[in-house]
Amino acid sequence: MAGTLNKVMLIGHLGDEVKMHYFEGGNSIGRFPIATNESYTNRQTNEKVTTTEWHNIVVRNKLAEICEKYLSKGDKVYLEGRIKTRQWEGQDGGKRYTTEIHVIDMTFLTTKKDLTSNQNAPSAPKNKTTTSDTNKVEEPSQEQDDDLPF
Repeated sequence: MAGTLNKVMLIGHLGDEVKMHYFEGGNSIGRFPIATNESYTNRQTNEKVTTTEWHNIVVRNKLAEICEKYLSKGDKVYLEGRIKTRQWEGQDGGKRYTTEIHVIDMTFLTTKKDLTSNQNAPSAPKNKTTTSDTNKVEEPSQEQDDDLPF
């Protein structure tokens, strides 16, 4: 294989509200943590063990604004992105590092707003939001029924 690949796919729950930062020129960035869980049974004790991994998520521009508007703590999301590690100097002069997931594609799986407004509906439509490297965003679209035989 000649190339390399840096791709992450996660399904998890927001651990906090989206924190927004706005810059001159109209750009923005949103940050929030999501939690993913892994469950297994300990063979020695037959006890079910669940571990939680926290991920630092970064969204930019229009996608960040959509996340701020529609997502809140506890919502379940599917996202795809790239791993990026940042380095800076702390107040004590030591080097600090953080690993983040920079989101390219995101689908809202469940939101509290959907659940409260659609309590009687059998299923709520899923909202898909995509952004490319140029940070263009496709708004969620409604699929139309067609009369195809398959």
